[in-house]
Amino acid sequence: MTRVGNPALFAVCVLVWSTTWYAITWQVDTVAPEVGVAARFALAGAVVLGALALRGQPWRFGGREHRRFALQGVLLYGLSYVAVYHAETTLVSGLVAVGYSASPLVGGVGSRVLYRTPLGARFVAGGLLGLAGVALIFWPEFGRAVATEGTGAGVAFTAVAVLLSGAGSLAASRNRLQGLPLWPTLGWGMVYGAASAALVAALLGRSFALPLAPLWWTALLYLALAGSVLAFACYLTLVERLGAGPSGTIGVMTPLLALVVSLAFEGYRPGWIALAGAALAVLGNVWMLRPAATAAR
Repeated sequence: MTRVGNPALFAVCVLVWSTTWYAITWQVDTVAPEVGVAARFALAGAVVLGALALRGQPWRFGGREHRRFALQGVLLYGLSYVAVYHAETTLVSGLVAVGYSASPLVGGVGSRVLYRTPLGARFVAGGLLGLAGVALIFWPEFGRAVATEGTGAGVAFTAVAVLLSGAGSLAASRNRLQGLPLWPTLGWGMVYGAASAALVAALLGRSFALPLAPLWWTALLYLALAGSVLAFACYLTLVERLGAGPSGTIGVMTPLLALVVSLAFEGYRPGWIALAGAALAVLGNVWMLRPAATAAR
């Protein structure tokens, strides 16, 4: 990842994660959310650690490092995604994506509180503008959700997911600052994330039987390999270079491309309000990212 530029890393995250929202819907209808998350990140973690072992690269660490791996994994890959999967059982995927558009502000404020990272007025204004834009995109969905049972629980799960994910991103940023290598941290973190999801499933008495449907397994492979291994490697590299706040703008841009997915597969037809929201979200992202990109260069 060291030779890949920031725009390319950003593009991979947005392209992949904008389609994973839709892919998750292929799984939550057939198995418990906790079991789906555990299977996804167990496979992803095994792939990363297996590749490290085959290439003769370090993958064994002491207890101190594993505690840091576990903190990042439980927050960023485990419990946050359990909340995401639960949210998508009661809300359309676009609404959950809207919730994640708060990630830049959560990451920026968290970095300010924990690491005293500068938080300028331009960053806050751009974040609020992007959040307002994405909210406008999905405003009709909010209207339809008011009359739907379970909407309150879905909104609560989305809020919890955003907060846990923001905390996980801050833990990942700290791990990189303390010199922990990217790939072992990613692999072990996903293993711990899978373990935390499996523990929740066991405590709730969920069945661990996996379906035989080819579509479910196709979604699992895509979510594990592209949505987890590839996208998170790109994202964590951006966190290292730019910080958790600016990297979180991926959470604003992702819903924009998710609109294209909805146009192609779900019959979504945006009105003028959604188009205006898209313009605002792009403007907010440009406003937020330009100072960080300049500093990185």
